[in-house]
Amino acid sequence: MPAYRYIRNCDKECLCLYVCPTGATDTENSIIDVSKCLPGCRICVDACPAGAISLLPDSYPAQQPKTANVTAALRQLAANKLRQESLARHLSANAETSETARLAAALAKSNRLMAEDLLREAGYMLPQSSAVRSLLESLPKTDQDDFPREDVELLLQRLSGTA
Repeated sequence: MPAYRYIRNCDKECLCLYVCPTGATDTENSIIDVSKCLPGCRICVDACPAGAISLLPDSYPAQQPKTANVTAALRQLAANKLRQESLARHLSANAETSETARLAAALAKSNRLMAEDLLREAGYMLPQSSAVRSLLESLPKTDQDDFPREDVELLLQRLSGTA
């Protein structure tokens, strides 16, 4: 299982750089070179104080089917959480004290994480879902020079079972 760094959680303490036996971590671009990862190593995962590194599975299970009612309820809950996040961000930006601003920012982050989980459960954001597959297939067509096209293509190959 290759390692992946979730850059939004990375606090740049870079302990992974010092413990990786193969040098797969790279602090210049925050990308882990999965071709250098050792199967089952997870030393960088255990060393990361921010919990920003995870292991990616070699294969993904099929997406579990959900009834339309369950999916609709999950989408509605996610929409509510996103509205709550927006309100909390507004409160944080207009707070009179730093304590209130920090509390509102924490509420915003909490609501964002819950919305992401709900959307994942509803079938969005799952690598094996058709919506994510369509998004991934459109990404390599971007004009951005530093876009990791090879990584997206590798992920698509893994999802289709050809890698």
